[in-house]
Parts: sequence; C-alpha cells; structure tokens
Amino acid sequence: MTMNKLGNLVMDKWVEGDGPGTTLYNAINGEALTSASSDGLDISSMYDFARSQGGYALRKMTFQERGLMLKALALHLHSKKDEFYKVSWATGATKMDSWIDIEGGIGNLFTNASLRRRLPNTPFAVDGDFIPLSKEGTFGAHHILVPKEGVAIHINAFNFPVWGMLEKIAVNLLAGVPAIVKPATVTSYLTETVVREIHNSGILPAGALQLVCGSARNILDYVDERDVVTFTGSASTGRMLKSNARIINNSVPFNLEADSLNSAILGPDAGPGTPEFDLFIKEVRKEITVKCGQKCTAVRRIMVPNEHIDAVQDALSIALSKTVVGDPQQDGVRMGALVGLDQRKDVRKQVALLLEEAELVFGSPNSVETIGSDSEKGAFISPMLLRINTPKTASNVHEVEAFGPVSTLMPYESIEDAVELSKMGKGSLCCSITTYDKTAASEFVRNAASMHGRILVLDRECAKESTGHGSPLPLLVHGGPGRAGGGEEMGGLRGVKHYLQRTAIQGHPSMLTAITKQYQPGGAQRESQPHVFRKHFEELEIGDTVTTAKHTVTEADITNFANVSGDNFYAHVDATSLEGTLFEQKVAHGYFILSKAAGLFVDPKKGPVLLNYGIEDCRFTKPVYPGATIGVRLTVKEKISQEKRDEEDVAKGIVKYLVDVYDETGETVAIATILTMVKKLDQS
Repeated sequence: MTMNKLGNLVMDKWVEGDGPGTTLYNAINGEALTSASSDGLDISSMYDFARSQGGYALRKMTFQERGLMLKALALHLHSKKDEFYKVSWATGATKMDSWIDIEGGIGNLFTNASLRRRLPNTPFAVDGDFIPLSKEGTFGAHHILVPKEGVAIHINAFNFPVWGMLEKIAVNLLAGVPAIVKPATVTSYLTETVVREIHNSGILPAGALQLVCGSARNILDYVDERDVVTFTGSASTGRMLKSNARIINNSVPFNLEADSLNSAILGPDAGPGTPEFDLFIKEVRKEITVKCGQKCTAVRRIMVPNEHIDAVQDALSIALSKTVVGDPQQDGVRMGALVGLDQRKDVRKQVALLLEEAELVFGSPNSVETIGSDSEKGAFISPMLLRINTPKTASNVHEVEAFGPVSTLMPYESIEDAVELSKMGKGSLCCSITTYDKTAASEFVRNAASMHGRILVLDRECAKESTGHGSPLPLLVHGGPGRAGGGEEMGGLRGVKHYLQRTAIQGHPSMLTAITKQYQPGGAQRESQPHVFRKHFEELEIGDTVTTAKHTVTEADITNFANVSGDNFYAHVDATSLEGTLFEQKVAHGYFILSKAAGLFVDPKKGPVLLNYGIEDCRFTKPVYPGATIGVRLTVKEKISQEKRDEEDVAKGIVKYLVDVYDETGETVAIATILTMVKKLDQS
C-alpha cells in the first residue's frame, strides 16, 4: 500500500504542507507509506474559519438536527468501513484491533446521535429545575446551556486513529461546537482516510471539522476563552501542553486523558478451578495482546492473592504462549505489531527499567517468532509477563509504563492490601476485580473508586455480555484522577455538557418560559381554545392551558379505587389505624388523584393525540380527604419534534404537559409531567 503525501483539511480544502514532511512507515514490513507535513499551514485562520463558519452553522441547528447529522454520518462511514480496514492493517492492527478502532468509533457516533431523544428541539438546553426565589412567585431562576462559540481542539494518540477522533467529535458536534483534530502523525494516514470520507459526504457544515496531519507544535498558540482542548497521550506531554500560557491565561478547559498503570485484581475467592479464575486469565491475556498492548486502558499491573500467584503465572504463561504474532493478514495471527520501530525502542527502554525491580517470567524484549513478516523489519515484539514479589517496596512498577504487550504480576495479602497497591499507580483510567464474592467486591470498589475512573466487576454471571476491562463506553465517563489526567470524556450527556456554557438566568417565570421554551412554574398560562388535545403538534404553544371542571372526593371514591386497584394500604381503608400517623382521616390514594385528574383533563374524542406513554416527576404533596374538591390545570410544558422512521411513519412530536392538581384552597395536592405523542399537521 502506497499513498501520496497526506493532506490537511484546512478551511474546507485539502492542503499539503510545505517541504518533505515526516515519512510514515508500514508497521508490519517497515516500508515507507507516505509523508505528512503541516509546514506553512495558517493555523490562526483555521481557528477563525471554525468559529465564523463551522460554529455559526452548528449553533443554528437544534439538538435534534445535530443528532440526525451524526446518525447520517455514522451510516455513511459504516458503508465505507471496508476501505478503512484495508488501511488499518498498516498500523500493525489485527482484524479485531481494527474492529475496535473503526467500528467502535462509528458506534460512538450512533450512540451520541441517540442522545438527541433526551434533548430539546432547540439549539440550547436547560439544566436542572426551576428555582423559586421569592415569596409571591414572581422571581425565580434556571440554568441554560448554550454551545460555546469557540473550537474543540483534539490532540489524539497514535493507538486509536479512528476511535480517538470519532469519540471526541461526536460529542462536540452534538453540542454545536466545531473541531480541529490533530492525530498523532505516525498513524495519521488512517485518520486522514476517514476524514476524506467525512468531507466527501457533505454531511457536516463547512468548518465543522478540520484536520492537521503533520506536526503542529503551535496548534495551541491561538486558543482563547471560547475554546476547549482535549489531549490523549502520555502524562508528561499532557502536562507540558496544559502549561501553555494561553491555556492558563484564558482559563481554557483542558481535558487530559493520560496513559495510566491500570490494575486487574483476582478476588480472594477466585482460585484455580473456579469460573472466575478462568475468566481472569482470559481477560488479562486479552488485555496484554489486543492492539499489541497499546491501549491507555490496558492492564499493566496484575494483582493476585499470594497463595495463587504461581498458578496465575503458569496459566498466563500458557495462554500467552498460544498467541501467534505476525502479519495480521495471515491466518491464525492473534497479535500484530507496534505502530513503529520508534515505539518498539521505547517499549524496550521501559521494560529495562521495570526489570531493575522485577523478573521476566515470559517472553523477551529482544526477540519474537513471527508469521508472514520479518520480526526486525516490522515493529514486532513479544508479549511479556514480569513478576515482582515485593510490590509495596518497589517504585518503577507503579511509575513506569511500557506501552506495549507488557504486564507485571504481583501478590497481595488482603482486599485492603489490593486497594493500597491499586492506588500506588497514583490514579488510573480503569481497573477490574474478578470475584464472585459480593463482600470482597463491595470492599474493593468502595475503597478504590477514589483513584479510578472506572471499575469493572467481572464474574460468571456477567461474563457473557461484559464489554471487558479495557473498553470505554460512550455513555460512561472515560478518564481518571491523578496520573490518568483528572479529566472526563464521553459519559453521555455529561460529555456533551463539556462543550456547553452553563449560565444562571433570573427573572419572572413568564420571562424564563419565553427564554427557555419550557414552561416554568408560576409563568403565564393561556386558556387554550380549543382544548389542547384538539390541537396538532405545530399548533400547540408553550403555556397553553386547560383548566378543568372540579370533582369532590368521597369515601366511595376511595373504597372503589381500593377495590379496583387492590391497594388496601391501611391509611386508605382503616380509620382505626391512623393514630400516631400523619393522617387525620382516611386519605385518598395518590394514584386515584392522578387517575381522576386524567379523567378531568382528557378530551376523549379521536384527534391529534396518538397516545400517552409516560409520567415523569410525579409527587403527591398534600393529603386529600373525603370532602375535598380537586381541579386540574394542564399546561403545555415542552415540545420535542421527532423524525419519521420511514415514509409510512406518522409525522409526530412529543408534548410534555405539566399536570397541576389543586384543592379548594388553591394548594397543589399532586403534580406530575405526562408525555404524549401528538400528530403533526404537516405529514411530509
């Protein structure tokens, strides 16, 4: 496979950098592939273009539109994935390694696209609940989330040239913020291949995504207070970048995800012969060999009960001996190469430091038997297992990371001891404990969590569907404290909020309703004519209200509801049992009040309302006794448009209604939000 010089996507055009650039090599056979240069690029203008063009276009779109944009992009890239696999081979990746990188990255797009269903059909969102700030209800506050008006600068590591980019841009694009991506140069040819497909698709607005393949040491020299920077890579490089004067002086958010000394712990109960022992061996072997150990989440320290350390060493050595190393295109190969010869040199250097304290019990840093390729011309290295018997008095094993297929085995005496050892890594992205003992798992997780971003508890019951120790997931936060960088990525809506400015807004509830496009308690309520259930989605306005007729609750209502529902809780049916309780007499069921409210506010005729499919935030705030008279105010609270699944689908949207049930004193006795699906007038 050969290529021309890589392009940089600059202001919606492909530009080759000046000069010869950096030569990039095939990790399998050492042959020159292409070169990359960013010399002569106008980085400052790239920032300006992203802010003025890409950001402006994205901010005009709603969350629903941005989510659909991500979905379309995911579908397009999925249709082109075979082309990406062909290029990925040159990075040293096996088919499984490439699947994690390519389809895992595309999966991130799909997952983030689905978050649109939890967001409004507006370019902004609200955060939390309305906060009343006055006695008479004329003054309150809320928090609004708006897209930052800057650029997301993503500086990515070499090990995941596709996933690393897609998992980051999926979040900033959904938030409405453009990105400039700087992949690690050594594998940037794969990133460039994917970005060319993204650009060719025309799905993203111009300026929403730009790419710098060559070295870009000055890429942070133009950040300001509007921007967000993310970095994935070594802790030392991350600290250096984070200390950039513009980052500090402009208080630029900097999300650092650094490689960490992650741990895998075998539980005290999981000795040889148990399902957990076998699961542990399989999981650790996988973590050592997948991506040739080049994962920020890979297991670097293996902690096992002292009495089982020899058994674990033997079992892991046997498992690793079955790992066939070589050209991933050859049948039977389970582990490919490191990304390049420089990386192999670095791994050997770090292994030498580890061997100052530990002994090598499997593999070799200097030789490996390979299939289909020359082990010296390609960046091949043996999987290695080290062992240290006195981990508490060691330092290198808790500080030095060989970023390859290398892990160190060590014993512990108790769960408390395992917690202490895991924390000696000074902060990790993830760890795992394999145990069937819930007490041991609880003690470990609760005490170790403060120094870990994620903890997997693996046992026989979850193993079949477990995503494994080293798999970050789009809906979970990815990051960790201390050495791991102190940042968070992904995390579903949590990740999106990294690119949104949270601002407190104060005012009259009616004003806040107008600003947020969500009804705020105490805001103006317009009596709807006709009934809101007679209106199509487009005809409904926030604040439209139906004030119902009233109903006086009787003892017969309570008795009948108890008979129908089977809810014979003493407070509803036995007046002799109320002494010492909160109730003065038999009290109406809360669910009767809500059911009766529905009977009062529903317009029963066939119309635009297709169905009622849920209740949110339901609370019963005041006892209702026989003789009380209740009424309902039903108010349009929020509208969320939905896309049609196909041409035959009905065009519709979700309408959230505030249900306020009040008594004859005017006090609220029950409050809830109901969700209805409402047909649109426009069925195109």
